[in-house]
Amino acid sequence: MPADRTAPVKGSRLADQAWLLMLLPPLFWAGNAVLGRAVAGAVPPIGLAFWRWCLGMLIVLPFAWPHLRHDITPILARWKSVLLLGTLGIGIYNTFQYIALNTTTALNCVMLQSSMPVMIVLMSLVLFRDRIGAMQGVGIVVSLVGAMTLISHGDPATLLGLELNAGDVWMLAAVVIYAAYTTLLRRRPPIHGLSFIVVTFAIGAVELLPFYIWESLSGHPVQASGITLLAVGYTVLFPSIAAYLCFNRAVELLGPNTAGLAIHLVPVFGSLLAILFLGEQPHLYHGIGIALIAAGIVLATRRRV
Repeated sequence: MPADRTAPVKGSRLADQAWLLMLLPPLFWAGNAVLGRAVAGAVPPIGLAFWRWCLGMLIVLPFAWPHLRHDITPILARWKSVLLLGTLGIGIYNTFQYIALNTTTALNCVMLQSSMPVMIVLMSLVLFRDRIGAMQGVGIVVSLVGAMTLISHGDPATLLGLELNAGDVWMLAAVVIYAAYTTLLRRRPPIHGLSFIVVTFAIGAVELLPFYIWESLSGHPVQASGITLLAVGYTVLFPSIAAYLCFNRAVELLGPNTAGLAIHLVPVFGSLLAILFLGEQPHLYHGIGIALIAAGIVLATRRRV
C-alpha cells in the first residue's frame, strides 16, 4: 500500500499544513453550535444528525470510491476499530450535542466543549499511558486559561454561577465521547481519509436510522423548509465533510493531545461569529482570551510542527 494512502488528498501539500488543519474544524464546529442552537425546536435533533451523515456519506462516496476499493481489506481487518470510531465520533457525539442544544445555554455548551482538550489528554493517559511533555503541559494550561477567559467574559465569577441542567449533562457526555473518539483515532486502519470518513459516516447514519424513525413517529418529523435545508446543508458540507477530514488528518500528524487543542478555538470563532453576524461588540477579554489560546497552541505544537 502506498505510504500516502492516509492523506485526505493524495500528494497534496495542503494535507500536511498542520496549522490550517487545526484552524478549520473549530471554525466550522463553532458555526455548527450557533446553527444548532438557532434551529433548536424547528429541526429535530436526531433528524438533523441523521440527514447530516446520510447526505454527507452520499456526497463523499463518488470521490472516495477509487480509494475505498483498495482500502476494503484493511477496513475489514480492523472492522471493530472502525465500528467503534464511527459509533463514537459520528453516531453519538453530534446527536448528543444537538439534543443538548435544545435545553442548555450557548455559554454552558461552549464551556463544556472547551474542556475537551483536557479530557483528551486524560483519555490518552488512561488508555495508552501517554506521557505529557513539560512544554505541552504548559501549552494546554495556557490554552485552557484563554478559553475560560473568553467564556467568562473576563470575570471568573461567571464560571461559578453556571448551573448544570439536562442539556449540560448531554453535552458533558458528548465531550467525553468525542475525547474517546479523538484518542482512539490512532487505532484507525492505514487507509485514505476519504475512505475513512465515508465508512464512518455510513456507520453513524445506519445506527441513527431506527432512532430517527422513532423520533418521526413520535410527532417530531423533519419538515421540508428553508430552515431545514440551510441547517442540513451547512452541517453536511462544513462541520461534517471538511471538518472531519481536517481534524482526522491533524490527529494523524500531531497526535490527539496536540490536535485536540484546536477545540479551544471553538469559543474564539464563536465570539467572532457573534460579533460579525449578531452585532455583538468586541471587548478586551476577547483579545486576551484569543491571545492566550494562540500562545498555548504555539507552546504545545512547537516541538512537533
